[in-house]
Amino acid sequence: MMKLALISALAGSAAAFAPAQTGARSTSLNAFTAADLPGALAPMGFFDPLGFAEKADEATLKRYREAEITHGRVAMLAVVGFFVGEAVEGSSFLFDASISGPAISHPGQVPGGWDALIIAGIGFAELQRAKTGWVDPADVKFDQAGALNSDYYPGDIGFDPLGLKPEDPEELNVMITKELQNGRLAMLAAAGFLAQEAVDGKGILEHFSS
Repeated sequence: MMKLALISALAGSAAAFAPAQTGARSTSLNAFTAADLPGALAPMGFFDPLGFAEKADEATLKRYREAEITHGRVAMLAVVGFFVGEAVEGSSFLFDASISGPAISHPGQVPGGWDALIIAGIGFAELQRAKTGWVDPADVKFDQAGALNSDYYPGDIGFDPLGLKPEDPEELNVMITKELQNGRLAMLAAAGFLAQEAVDGKGILEHFSS
């Protein structure tokens, strides 16, 4: 039921963007500049060979980081979905255990109607995320579309049900860096999984066992 797990992972990723009731969002950074951004580790340091950050103003840099952290979170859940979905394929109670094969083939095996429900759920969660981080389009100039709220730190959508977010700025920077690094690795892994399954039609777990 690899497909099912992958869909569940994607749905879960959207749920992770839904806001929760929290206090004011504090940030470990007073100024959002490339020199001070978390996520840079030795020996690579701040890896930006094409100079995107150097050419970006603060607003653009914040949008870059928002995109990176969001894609990283989705990728981490997708990687888990690949493994879990393939591990339980043919044995899940969902959809009469009829979904099988490589994860990339699962979406097409989901019965009609479920896709619409999943997309609607993700869309609702993304709408809530947009309300949390983005300036209302009605209040933005035509040449500043997609502007983030001035007090919004990229990725800080208020979802922390276990209270893991550190109060200390340095500890927060460390946690942000860990999430970014894991997200970056997951994006590469998910892309590799998709490419490998598209090439030979075998599931990821099948490659490990063959």
